Amino acid sequence: MRIAVFGASGFTGSLAVAQAHRRGFVPVLVGRNADRLHRTAEAAGLSDPEIRVATLDDIDSLTAAFADCDAIVNTAGPFTLWGEPVIRAALAARVHYVDTAGEQGYIHHVLETFGAAAQHAGITIVPAMADDGGPGDLIAALTTARLGAPVEDFLIADLRIPVPGGASRGTARSMAAILSGEALEYTDGAWHPAHGEPLAPLTPPGETSAIEIAAFALPGIATIPRHIPARRVRNAMRAETGDLFAALTPEVVDSIPEVPDLDARNASRWLMLAEATAADGTRARGWVTGTDGYRHTAVIAVEAARRLATGAAPAGALTPAQAFDPADFLGYLTAEGVDWAVQAPVIV
Repeated sequence: MRIAVFGASGFTGSLAVAQAHRRGFVPVLVGRNADRLHRTAEAAGLSDPEIRVATLDDIDSLTAAFADCDAIVNTAGPFTLWGEPVIRAALAARVHYVDTAGEQGYIHHVLETFGAAAQHAGITIVPAMADDGGPGDLIAALTTARLGAPVEDFLIADLRIPVPGGASRGTARSMAAILSGEALEYTDGAWHPAHGEPLAPLTPPGETSAIEIAAFALPGIATIPRHIPARRVRNAMRAETGDLFAALTPEVVDSIPEVPDLDARNASRWLMLAEATAADGTRARGWVTGTDGYRHTAVIAVEAARRLATGAAPAGALTPAQAFDPADFLGYLTAEGVDWAVQAPVIV
């Protein structure tokens, strides 16, 4: 199986290359700088790497780079700026596409815009296969199924705890792109500009005290309403984490290392929480969590590409839970150190 990794010389891209090689696939390294791509291949232990130079302003070169591949993993963000040309090349090459985007506006745009073209090309496009959007969408589907009643209110929350030195420059740039765009909320069958209403504190799984949370533009607002018929879908982040992202300036972003500290990565823990509440107050709760979100993002994206290449999903632009069986995908991730659970409904 040949998996193209666009942005292969970047931090997340290099992890995806190494993960594809570890799984026994043939990674095809695609990017704009041949020297950096060769260094990535050497670091991943590739003895005879496939290196293809292609730039975003040359769709023909991108299409040619992807043409003999089974799937594409796009890791080059901010996706709001650079994602769409890679999708258009995937469509031209008729090759399945996944990306590691966390940018709500971009993900919403992809799902709104490219469905018909993907069906015509006979490929599947799945954005948001990172440690937040992918697991968040999958656990949302399982939590709703456990509720067993129409959903009045759905909350998806990113409750990771910030660790000094644990974020890459690429993540900081993507967060800056998220904060510069217009956040969405979903109510009564449509997306609207978010009002940022206050949210009640909650106690995360594994913690004993309630924490402050605040509205934040997560991927779930773009994905969850497409397969969960909830009257309202909200998103939130741990307030202290959101405050750190909100403080990012161009100068701060440029000062952040491209590759985060390994000890900090290993000390970090990401946690996506889903709460589905019925009109009578019955609530089901599910969560998925793991350490080192960067490593898990590479695992998630490469496994998604593998599943698409083996015909796991229909053609179209799909959310993670529309493309993949949620319990089966999360079950695969347990072998990679991911924990998840869904609680039985309770009255709150």
